[in-house]
Amino acid sequence: MVFQTLALFVRSRGPDEFWRKRKIFKLSAHFVGRKRNCYSIAIRYVHRALAYATKSRQLKKEDMANLWMTRVAAGCEEHGLSYPLFRNGLEKSKIFLNRKVLADLAIWEPYSFKALTQIAWTKLREERDPEVQQNSETPPSNVITRGLLDK
Repeated sequence: MVFQTLALFVRSRGPDEFWRKRKIFKLSAHFVGRKRNCYSIAIRYVHRALAYATKSRQLKKEDMANLWMTRVAAGCEEHGLSYPLFRNGLEKSKIFLNRKVLADLAIWEPYSFKALTQIAWTKLREERDPEVQQNSETPPSNVITRGLLDK
Protein backbone atom coordinates (compact mmCIF):
# COMPACT_ATOMS: atom_id res chain seq x y z
CA MET A 1 0.00 0.00 0.00
CA VAL A 2 1.47 3.36 -1.07
CA PHE A 3 0.72 6.52 0.90
CA GLN A 4 0.85 9.94 -0.74
CA THR A 5 1.37 11.93 2.46
CA LEU A 6 2.18 11.42 6.11
CA ALA A 7 -1.39 12.42 7.03
CA LEU A 8 -2.81 9.61 4.91
CA PHE A 9 -0.37 7.17 6.53
CA VAL A 10 -1.48 8.18 10.05
CA ARG A 11 -5.16 7.91 9.13
CA SER A 12 -4.71 4.41 7.77
CA ARG A 13 -4.42 2.85 11.24
CA GLY A 14 -8.18 2.32 11.54
CA PRO A 15 -8.76 -1.26 10.41
CA ASP A 16 -5.66 -2.58 12.13
CA GLU A 17 -6.70 -0.95 15.39
CA PHE A 18 -10.19 -2.41 15.06
CA TRP A 19 -8.89 -5.96 14.65
CA ARG A 20 -6.32 -5.57 17.43
CA LYS A 21 -9.05 -4.43 19.83
CA ARG A 22 -11.41 -7.13 18.60
CA LYS A 23 -8.81 -9.80 19.44
CA ILE A 24 -8.56 -8.49 23.01
CA PHE A 25 -12.35 -8.24 23.37
CA LYS A 26 -12.73 -11.83 22.15
CA LEU A 27 -10.30 -13.00 24.83
CA SER A 28 -12.15 -10.97 27.49
CA ALA A 29 -15.64 -12.12 26.44
CA HIS A 30 -16.14 -14.27 29.54
CA PHE A 31 -15.10 -11.52 31.97
CA VAL A 32 -17.71 -9.56 33.95
CA GLY A 33 -18.23 -5.78 34.03
CA ARG A 34 -15.83 -3.19 32.67
CA LYS A 35 -13.08 -5.82 32.37
CA ARG A 36 -15.08 -7.05 29.41
CA ASN A 37 -16.17 -3.82 27.71
CA CYS A 38 -13.50 -1.18 28.36
CA TYR A 39 -10.42 -1.76 26.20
CA SER A 40 -7.86 -0.17 28.52
CA ILE A 41 -9.04 -2.31 31.42
CA ALA A 42 -9.70 -5.42 29.34
CA ILE A 43 -6.16 -5.50 27.98
CA ARG A 44 -4.69 -5.59 31.51
CA TYR A 45 -6.90 -8.46 32.59
CA VAL A 46 -6.37 -10.40 29.35
CA HIS A 47 -2.59 -10.21 29.76
CA ARG A 48 -2.96 -11.30 33.38
CA ALA A 49 -5.20 -14.23 32.41
CA LEU A 50 -2.78 -15.33 29.70
CA ALA A 51 0.12 -15.26 32.18
CA TYR A 52 -1.85 -17.42 34.63
CA ALA A 53 -2.80 -19.82 31.83
CA THR A 54 0.86 -20.25 30.90
CA LYS A 55 1.85 -21.00 34.51
CA SER A 56 -1.10 -23.34 34.94
CA ARG A 57 -0.11 -25.50 31.99
CA GLN A 58 3.21 -26.25 33.67
CA LEU A 59 1.56 -26.84 37.05
CA LYS A 60 -0.90 -29.25 35.45
CA LYS A 61 1.98 -31.29 34.03
CA GLU A 62 3.67 -31.41 37.44
CA ASP A 63 0.42 -32.41 39.18
CA MET A 64 -0.19 -35.24 36.73
CA ALA A 65 3.39 -36.50 37.10
CA ASN A 66 2.98 -36.52 40.91
CA LEU A 67 -0.33 -38.35 40.62
CA TRP A 68 1.19 -41.01 38.36
CA MET A 69 4.14 -41.46 40.73
CA THR A 70 1.80 -41.88 43.69
CA ARG A 71 -0.34 -44.43 41.87
CA VAL A 72 2.63 -46.49 40.72
CA ALA A 73 4.26 -46.35 44.15
CA ALA A 74 1.00 -47.51 45.76
CA GLY A 75 0.73 -50.38 43.28
CA CYS A 76 4.32 -51.41 44.00
CA GLU A 77 3.82 -51.32 47.75
CA GLU A 78 0.72 -53.45 47.32
CA HIS A 79 2.93 -56.17 45.81
CA GLY A 80 5.76 -55.75 48.34
CA LEU A 81 8.25 -53.79 46.22
CA SER A 82 9.39 -50.18 46.56
CA TYR A 83 9.10 -47.83 43.59
CA PRO A 84 12.87 -47.32 43.05
CA LEU A 85 13.47 -51.09 43.11
CA PHE A 86 10.57 -51.60 40.73
CA ARG A 87 11.94 -49.06 38.22
CA ASN A 88 15.44 -50.52 38.58
CA GLY A 89 14.15 -54.05 37.94
CA LEU A 90 12.16 -52.94 34.90
CA GLU A 91 15.21 -51.16 33.44
CA LYS A 92 17.38 -54.24 33.96
CA SER A 93 14.67 -56.34 32.30
CA LYS A 94 14.68 -53.87 29.37
CA ILE A 95 11.05 -52.92 29.93
CA PHE A 96 10.81 -49.20 29.30
CA LEU A 97 7.36 -47.88 30.24
CA ASN A 98 6.70 -44.32 31.31
CA ARG A 99 4.93 -43.31 34.52
CA LYS A 100 1.61 -42.65 32.80
CA VAL A 101 1.40 -46.14 31.32
CA LEU A 102 2.50 -47.74 34.58
CA ALA A 103 -0.12 -45.74 36.50
CA ASP A 104 -2.83 -46.81 34.05
CA LEU A 105 -1.75 -50.43 34.40
CA ALA A 106 -1.74 -50.16 38.20
CA ILE A 107 -5.33 -48.90 38.19
CA TRP A 108 -7.04 -50.62 35.28
CA GLU A 109 -4.94 -53.76 34.74
CA PRO A 110 -3.92 -55.03 38.20
CA TYR A 111 -2.91 -58.48 36.94
CA SER A 112 -0.65 -57.00 34.26
CA PHE A 113 0.89 -54.68 36.84
CA LYS A 114 1.40 -57.59 39.22
CA ALA A 115 3.19 -59.45 36.42
CA LEU A 116 5.47 -56.44 35.90
CA THR A 117 6.32 -56.31 39.61
CA GLN A 118 7.07 -60.03 39.59
CA ILE A 119 9.33 -59.65 36.55
CA ALA A 120 11.17 -56.73 38.16
CA TRP A 121 11.51 -58.57 41.48
CA THR A 122 12.79 -61.74 39.79
CA LYS A 123 15.33 -59.82 37.71
CA LEU A 124 16.69 -58.04 40.79
CA ARG A 125 16.82 -61.32 42.73
CA GLU A 126 18.63 -62.96 39.82
CA GLU A 127 21.24 -60.18 39.70
CA ARG A 128 21.67 -60.45 43.48
CA ASP A 129 20.58 -56.92 44.33
CA PRO A 130 21.41 -56.42 48.05
CA GLU A 131 18.07 -54.79 48.88
CA VAL A 132 16.14 -57.70 47.40
CA GLN A 133 18.44 -60.34 48.95
CA GLN A 134 17.57 -59.22 52.47
CA ASN A 135 13.89 -59.71 51.65
CA SER A 136 13.06 -63.22 52.86
CA GLU A 137 10.27 -63.79 50.36
CA THR A 138 10.69 -66.46 47.74
CA PRO A 139 10.70 -65.36 44.13
CA PRO A 140 7.44 -65.64 42.22
CA SER A 141 7.03 -69.16 40.85
CA ASN A 142 5.28 -68.10 37.65
CA VAL A 143 8.16 -65.99 36.26
CA ILE A 144 10.96 -67.72 34.38
CA THR A 145 14.01 -65.83 33.15
CA ARG A 146 17.23 -66.88 31.45
CA GLY A 147 19.10 -66.48 34.72
CA LEU A 148 16.82 -68.99 36.40
CA LEU A 149 17.27 -71.46 33.52
CA ASP A 150 21.07 -71.49 33.93
CA LYS A 151 20.85 -72.62 37.56
